Amino acid sequence: MIAILKYNAGNISSVQNALNRLNCENELTDDIEKIKKADKVIIPGVGQASYAMQDLRTTGLDRLIPELTQPVLGICLGLQLLCKQSQEGQTTCLGVFDTDIKKLPEKEIVPHTGWNELKNIKSSLLKGISTKSDFYFVHSYYAALCEQTTAECDYILPFSAVLERDNFYATQFHPEKSSTVGNKLLKNFLSL
Repeated sequence: MIAILKYNAGNISSVQNALNRLNCENELTDDIEKIKKADKVIIPGVGQASYAMQDLRTTGLDRLIPELTQPVLGICLGLQLLCKQSQEGQTTCLGVFDTDIKKLPEKEIVPHTGWNELKNIKSSLLKGISTKSDFYFVHSYYAALCEQTTAECDYILPFSAVLERDNFYATQFHPEKSSTVGNKLLKNFLSL
């Protein structure tokens, strides 16, 4: 069973729909015992970092998430919450990935919304996916490049499109909204 974390974030139904299309048993939950017993965990997210972290602290999920040992996938805001610190609301996050979240400079249109290619790909989540594939992004904040960056995107500046560390994986883009290649990425995660 895949546990989809229930917290103050949007996009949860899109993630559930994507897993249902893949015939994957899933449950939306903030129950700590259910999350501990899940085969895998997904942290979805569209929202504001400080509000999301406040919600995670209220339920105790902020302490649980970094201790999880099964595969964990953070999506968009989920990726950002797994980093150290966010400029959005000057928020202390979970610290799984050794990088900070910064606001995209407004030299171009922000938020970054649309389809983009990845580069410098080393991610196991992208196995079997063409390097020319585009993924769907929508965000105003980004994870700076770091040792755990396993794929990059370039919009205004290079940033982490995928982060990986031990059993933790995260994408700044939305695989659940990225058509066939997004489904392939989710299947790769489910097969870990």
